Amino acid sequence: MHYHPLTAEDRRAMLETIGVGRFEDLLAGIPQKLKTRGLSLPEATSELELRRALEEIGRENRSTKNALSFLGGGSYEHFIPAALPQLLSRNEFYTAYTPYQPEASQGTLQTIFEYQSLISELTGMAVSNASHYDGATSLAEAGLLALRHTGRRKLLVSRATHPHYRQVLRTYVESADFTVEEIGFDKEGRFQREEFESLLTDEVGGVVFQTPNFFGVVENLEKVAELVHRKGALLILAANPMSLGVLRPPGEWGADMATGEGQPLGVPLGFGGPYLGYFAVTKELVRKIPGRLAGMTIDGEGRRAFVLTLQAREQHIRRERASSNICTNEALLALAACIYLTLLGKEGIREVGELNLDRANYLREEIAKLKGFRVAREAPIFNEFVVFSEKPFAEIEKKLIPQGILPGIDPSSFYPELKNAFIVCATETKSKEDLDRFAKALKEI
Repeated sequence: MHYHPLTAEDRRAMLETIGVGRFEDLLAGIPQKLKTRGLSLPEATSELELRRALEEIGRENRSTKNALSFLGGGSYEHFIPAALPQLLSRNEFYTAYTPYQPEASQGTLQTIFEYQSLISELTGMAVSNASHYDGATSLAEAGLLALRHTGRRKLLVSRATHPHYRQVLRTYVESADFTVEEIGFDKEGRFQREEFESLLTDEVGGVVFQTPNFFGVVENLEKVAELVHRKGALLILAANPMSLGVLRPPGEWGADMATGEGQPLGVPLGFGGPYLGYFAVTKELVRKIPGRLAGMTIDGEGRRAFVLTLQAREQHIRRERASSNICTNEALLALAACIYLTLLGKEGIREVGELNLDRANYLREEIAKLKGFRVAREAPIFNEFVVFSEKPFAEIEKKLIPQGILPGIDPSSFYPELKNAFIVCATETKSKEDLDRFAKALKEI
């Protein structure tokens, strides 16, 4: 954070402009009983001493800068090129607000348009919106769209979909006359196809799958779209966008909507946010897509111009006709994803995807050799997988964290059947030495 000094003259000028004599006048509306007489603060220190104190406090945190992290489950450590934060921190991007006035917002509108174009190409879909809060809200909006479009009341959701996504989806629909029914998964972590087909009735308006799913398993969705569409429902696929450089994109699976968490595309972990949710649809659904949509047109003088188009937010049309009332996009983070995809290009995204495949599969094979640990090896994975252990995960964490290793995440609070299991993630940020160090640490346990 930058330090901006405020002189006595600055304070006086600001108070005069506001129309008050002293700062305390601004607090007159606060009841006296809620005010404190003062704070017990330490004596002022020099900037050098203060910086040292803050750095000392900061060292109490464990992050990917001072620990070897194998955490995943929706938030992933990836290498971010130095050019990205440099471009993203330009003032015209940092200070930009909602681009309602195209004559004053051409730069912002163009970056949104470029982001939409890249997401459409990455997912194999016709149209992308300007993004959502995160992957969970993006998926929930897709579920609502499916129900509105089909006029039906039920959603089918794979239980292997991220548990946070499923929780948010249920929150969205709980106040309406909609129901959510879940499809189970097998011992390899793949959805139960027979159960899916039995649950797919004429009451279902939308079906949700995630691939790679929460367990890192790449689902086989052959003929799923055909079955879903035959019943008159819509298919929603959530995917890690980083996987789409090497795996079949939602559009090729026949999906009607593609959603997911855009954090892997150049957004740092940030202790859990803020992130962005991508959302793309077929051409048939473009007029029902929630959120913002930037389009390219020609102005009155024949010049290329960018505008917000097909505006279906409640600010623009009657509330009851709005496609969504909770659809603020994450424009700055969408720009980060846009810059990241542009810097890497098609070949770069493919190469990073291949590195993720390589690292995770190598680590899975190494852990499979260890006594006291077991992994499912039949199902294909992307960058994470489930490890079953003879020891409780809490005990593993207790031994490895002091060694500077964050061993993964515990899924048992969402999946009781995975009591002695943990999910391990390995991205392109891990070298062979890192993976071998982790495997050796597990072996010593």
